Amino acid sequence: MHPKTKTIALPCLNNLTPTLESTALKLMEEAGELAQAIGKFRGLSGERTTLDERRVVNLILRELLDVAQTAVSLLFVLEERYGADIGAALEQHIQKLIEKDYLRLEWEKD
Repeated sequence: MHPKTKTIALPCLNNLTPTLESTALKLMEEAGELAQAIGKFRGLSGERTTLDERRVVNLILRELLDVAQTAVSLLFVLEERYGADIGAALEQHIQKLIEKDYLRLEWEKD
């Protein structure tokens, strides 16, 4: 039995010819934009926060979804160009989370 999950499905993008390298660089760019949005939310850039919390949270959500879309695109590249088995890798990832006690199976509840 798997742990409780929420599913977010992101599409394979059309009209692009991503490579492993270009997608990894794009992922880093998007992660940087996410970090900037969080920095603005926390005032880490040294400037005063002028946006209200709701607007900043929406900005963070947009940037986080850009990161997620790019990560999913990288998964598609690995699957389509290199024959990676995403399902098997996901199972291994979930097992790693369980072993590190980050996840518990539903039937293991206290």
